[in-house]
Amino acid sequence: MDILRIGNASGFYGDRFDAFREMLTGGDPATPDPASSESGSPNPRPLDVLTGDYLAELTMLILGRDLLKDPKGGYAKTFLRQMEEGLGLAHERGVRIVTNAGGLNPAGLAEALDRLAERLGLPTRVAYVEGDRLPPRDGVLTANAYLGGAGIAACLTAGADVVVTGRVTDAALVTGPAQWRFGWGPEEYDRLAGAVVAGHVLECGTQATGGNYAFFARHDRHALRRPGFPLAELHADGTAVITKHPGTGGLVDVGTVTAQLLYETGGARYAGPDVTARLDTVRLTQEGPDRVRIDGVRGEAPPPTLKAGLTRIGGHRNEVVFVLTGLDVEAKAQLVRDQVEDAFDRSKSRPADVRWELARTDRSDADTEETASALLRLVVRDPAPEPVGRALSGAAIELALASYPGFHVTAPPGKGAPYGVFEAVYVPAAEVPHIAVLPDGDRVHLPVPVHTRELEPVDEPPLPEPLPDGLPPDGPSVRTQTRRVPLGHVAGARSGDKGGDANVGVWVRTDGAWHWLVHTLTVDRFKELLPETAELDVVRHVLPNLRAVNFVVTGILGEGVASQARFDPQAKALGEWLRARELDVPVDILEELL
Repeated sequence: MDILRIGNASGFYGDRFDAFREMLTGGDPATPDPASSESGSPNPRPLDVLTGDYLAELTMLILGRDLLKDPKGGYAKTFLRQMEEGLGLAHERGVRIVTNAGGLNPAGLAEALDRLAERLGLPTRVAYVEGDRLPPRDGVLTANAYLGGAGIAACLTAGADVVVTGRVTDAALVTGPAQWRFGWGPEEYDRLAGAVVAGHVLECGTQATGGNYAFFARHDRHALRRPGFPLAELHADGTAVITKHPGTGGLVDVGTVTAQLLYETGGARYAGPDVTARLDTVRLTQEGPDRVRIDGVRGEAPPPTLKAGLTRIGGHRNEVVFVLTGLDVEAKAQLVRDQVEDAFDRSKSRPADVRWELARTDRSDADTEETASALLRLVVRDPAPEPVGRALSGAAIELALASYPGFHVTAPPGKGAPYGVFEAVYVPAAEVPHIAVLPDGDRVHLPVPVHTRELEPVDEPPLPEPLPDGLPPDGPSVRTQTRRVPLGHVAGARSGDKGGDANVGVWVRTDGAWHWLVHTLTVDRFKELLPETAELDVVRHVLPNLRAVNFVVTGILGEGVASQARFDPQAKALGEWLRARELDVPVDILEELL
């Protein structure tokens, strides 16, 4: 049976440096891998393709500023250092490498890899994909469309050992190799959609193998110290098994895969340039220890437009955190706030945006000074640097001997720094070139999809019947026995950012808990549990196959992660806050989950 074994060694720019070596050597080729014993080969290769995902919205901003300083830069330099050893290991084991580490300059990274291979005496053939960079726009630092996997497939078909891309979808790092290996056509939507789902599971590395996992406390803490990176055994029909190298840390189960499937997604239609995958068709099955099968995935024609990310410098930002210790915390906070606001009013350079946030981290009769203290956070923003620099430091530090008792700050404010803004736009796919530059230098222009389908929301599926004793979503429960506990005793969650929006995916592990969750955790209840979302637009998407609901919260992150408009600027812990909120849960559901 033909299987493409494809792994991941990086989930972001700055991920574990030695992950490439771990993935390239994690399976001993002299030892038969039971997961691949069906091939009949006594010494199966542990991997066919190894991918690395380095690009995120914030990363594009970082690389844009890097390119301004050095026109030869603009790519992930970490990857080049990893290849000092990785190129030789990949060559020895016959593993192809596919990565988006090219960032804003895939040609520059490809050239650097050619020089490295020559210095190492390796016959490595390097190709790259370009065309994602959009024409310059006023005030925009970077503008890149998300390309699909066709260019990667063309490079691999031409014999490339390493393929470097710029901005492609994260899943394209898997759909491209799958199209190359299996010869899929552009309209084999179900198979492409299966590869997209597998790619989405792999893209964030160890988040699929127990990292950042809601139910980590129920597993061996020693195994979770250093989770191994994931790999997928992808079949020609688009089905896949998510697993990891034997003996590596972490775990792969239906829960870890569900969590990653819900990460940074929205509705049931998960659109990309290759295909629109229907997340409401995904089926997950625990096939064995550290093996989860993905099947049933259906796909549709991709939309006629490509998502593009724009980054720009939004202005300048600074902050100061006042420490309020002991008694009268609220009054202390009000005093220093009044004093700083008065200083701003007297100043000729008041910041355009001033935000205060009091975090009551203190507790009464505390036995340490730190636990007796609350934190008052002041964040200021302005188009110009002066109001967030000297104006802030003067207003805050000059109060050192004139404010509340015990006045001090965690650190004096500095000069302030520029911050970035991310914006998502959509451009016609026909207007974006998709070019594969092959190892011999030939340039291949990839065609746009012939058939497309406009995106539209999926109607909410029929909900399961309420539990036998009832449990209406609103009003008193008629069930006699409930216990007030944190939602996290029943449900897992994972949250993340998309520009200024955030998503919170919530799932449960049993049918009984699902019947309760889908009728209980409505949009209104979600807003009640997370008051920060009360005035925002929140949409709930129901995914019965995953026993999950996915909430998309519009605007909670302001202008995006780089603007740091919120205490948790990437909404990474929004789901954990939700899990900590208490609800009345049927006792028999709690007992079922023990």
